[in-house]
Amino acid sequence: MDRLNVGILLFDGVEVLDFCGPFEVFSRTRLEPGTASRQSDESAPFRVFTVAREKVEGTFDKDDDVVPVTATGGLRVLPDTAFENTPVIDILVVPGGVGTRSLLNDRLTLDFIRWASGRARITCSVCTGSLLLAKAGLLDCRRATTHWSSLDLLATLGKNIKVQKNRRFVDDGLVTSAGVSAGIDMSLYVVERLCGSKIASDTARYMDYRQMP
Repeated sequence: MDRLNVGILLFDGVEVLDFCGPFEVFSRTRLEPGTASRQSDESAPFRVFTVAREKVEGTFDKDDDVVPVTATGGLRVLPDTAFENTPVIDILVVPGGVGTRSLLNDRLTLDFIRWASGRARITCSVCTGSLLLAKAGLLDCRRATTHWSSLDLLATLGKNIKVQKNRRFVDDGLVTSAGVSAGIDMSLYVVERLCGSKIASDTARYMDYRQMP
């Protein structure tokens, strides 16, 4: 298969495992099994990068400053690219975290999500990232889930969103997951959907991750 671009959205207040979990899954997937294959990208089916609204080094004028994103817990992360310079995204991942609340009325971010999702092969969310998908109008009349603490809020952010409780992830055209660690299960599901169950299982085994039923 041709290598697919996985674009993971970053923003201030993003939950660390929400984006690091999917990053680990997609970046460590290999079409050849075993640990040796992970020492190169030769059999990697995915190319993973992060994207944020703010300017980053090398994407604008040479005098622009590097603008890192501050995730929960104070982790500082330097995005790979900004909205204006984003390459084609085949798989869009929208993570959650406390920072999603301030983005619910952020036109630029919501427009980017609509734009990227409209061109992506698969759109995913982790945790409260689904709130942004809902506010962008992408979950109308779809089944979806989110972090257990935001299930009621999710139902108010779109038209006829069929909120699913007690689910690790839900695939109804867009793939949404429950909170934080559920993003790993969701990502392994996407790997299985695109590459097959053997490759998904090999990825989970490499990560020493026990998949949830």
